[in-house]
Amino acid sequence: MKPANRKSLLLLALFLGAGRAFAADSVTPPPSDWIDAKTGHRVIRLSPDTGGTSLYFHQHSYTPEGDKLVIRGAGGIATVDISNIGVSPPKFELLLPNATPIATAWHTREAYYVDRGTNAMMAVNLDTKAVRTVVKLPPQAQSGAYALNTDESLLVGIAPDPDGKTTPRLPPSGKLAPPSPGSLEPRWAAGTPQMIYTLNIKTGEFKVIHRENDWTNHLQCSPTDPQQILFCHEGPWHYNDRTWTIRADGSPARLLHERTMNMEIEGHEFFGQDGKMVWYDLQTPESGVFWLAGVDLATGHRTWYNLQRSEWSVHYNVSLDGKLFSGDGGGPTSVAARTMDRGDIQGQGQWMYLFRPVMTAGGSFRDKKDLIDVGYFKAERLVDMSNHNYSKTTGVEPNGTFTPDGKWIIFSGNFHTNPGNGGRATTHVYAVEIAKH
Repeated sequence: MKPANRKSLLLLALFLGAGRAFAADSVTPPPSDWIDAKTGHRVIRLSPDTGGTSLYFHQHSYTPEGDKLVIRGAGGIATVDISNIGVSPPKFELLLPNATPIATAWHTREAYYVDRGTNAMMAVNLDTKAVRTVVKLPPQAQSGAYALNTDESLLVGIAPDPDGKTTPRLPPSGKLAPPSPGSLEPRWAAGTPQMIYTLNIKTGEFKVIHRENDWTNHLQCSPTDPQQILFCHEGPWHYNDRTWTIRADGSPARLLHERTMNMEIEGHEFFGQDGKMVWYDLQTPESGVFWLAGVDLATGHRTWYNLQRSEWSVHYNVSLDGKLFSGDGGGPTSVAARTMDRGDIQGQGQWMYLFRPVMTAGGSFRDKKDLIDVGYFKAERLVDMSNHNYSKTTGVEPNGTFTPDGKWIIFSGNFHTNPGNGGRATTHVYAVEIAKH
């Protein structure tokens, strides 16, 4: 075979096999732009050869103008210029080394992070790299989880409650299961006192708004309402009524979904982009029937969209206009890859998904006002994730989000090996185009 022909075949193989892991001795860096051979959708790598990860699926990561994306890259807070994504190569820029972003501000061009050396909430400007102190953290707020409300007036946090009393508890069986790796039961059973607080960024006023002995977690602030806070009771999902809201004024916490059957689970809650809806993964029961469920915060009205088992995803998300949803699939050990009696099956799809919601015939007809509107998702596969490692301990969750213009979905993936990483999979940030080529 002529050298020119061999070169052409090599380039073709790299193009068509971009979704498959590369050999450890490869001298070619991970591809930067290709058409997924199984879906026909264009995928662009946004992170440099050294890798990077997108923020958690509910952490805001885009500038108000939608031109920059905040990621973790090169060991710090970084941005990618996405203003001309798909037209010109993405421009990666390291803003601040050795720092971890909490979120991008909703209305200013800054990313927030905690400086553990000075015990302060900080902000870095995404254009000038200027750093400023937002607010000093009092001793009670120097550990735990943080979120920033939409008008940047309050820091909201979860921390151990120094005034609380530990209240251990037992599961419904009456005894704890033997310790096992990854089990959520021990921390759930510990009954450690927790508190949710607000810290006024201008005055420094510290205010505890909620105390409990549950495993308080998954803290979020509404994208539109400065007073609305979302949190969960973590642990084995079939033990918990998980998803709650609370107002920053300290009004009583409100349960958004109460379980109605044994082994029902729900979680991974997130706000709709308009702040009016809260959406969450619902299974009735666990590993049985799969839904993305939503509740209107103002009216309490509910909408449930059914999914096929293979379409279940670790995390879902919704576009800015609320018309499209995304899912990131799941690995071979996921909740959708087993039956209701915990038997393993081949039922989980490893894809990045696009979901178009459809109401079933008569699905929004209600002869009683409190009935649930029912629909389903029409699914489209966007990216082959068959070589992606979904494990929390050895891999990465894709954490898909829609770009503000609604044309791309940003996600993390580790399906390419990196010659500079000993042939092991390196996590990268990717964008997949919703329009099909």
